[in-house]
Amino acid sequence: QVPLVASGGGLVQAGGSLRLSCTASGRTFTTYSMGWFRQAPGKEREFVAAISSGGGMTDYADSVKGRFTISRDNAKNTLYLQMNSLKPEDTAVYSCAARRGIIARSSSEYDYWGRGTQVTVSS
Repeated sequence: QVPLVASGGGLVQAGGSLRLSCTASGRTFTTYSMGWFRQAPGKEREFVAAISSGGGMTDYADSVKGRFTISRDNAKNTLYLQMNSLKPEDTAVYSCAARRGIIARSSSEYDYWGRGTQVTVSS
């Protein structure tokens, strides 16, 4: 088990920024690749970004590339998602997830999930 707790969501105007955090419990955080996913009302969950266990490899959905940055601090067992130039279409519940092995885009590849945090971008 890898308990994950996401935080940092909120209400922001279009063009603004937010930083999400995801804190993991236990000593095995450094062995997991991590991902951020989001789900808007009435839509399916979609991939946002992923990062390898050591942080050396990242991947982004085209819709957020150049605006969002995923990072991790393994000493603090924490994953981050810096979101800049936010758009109303970024409004969703954002969740973090962990998996053993290389980074992946499919949510079915992830083993552990944290409860999401709501991000709302007003126009």
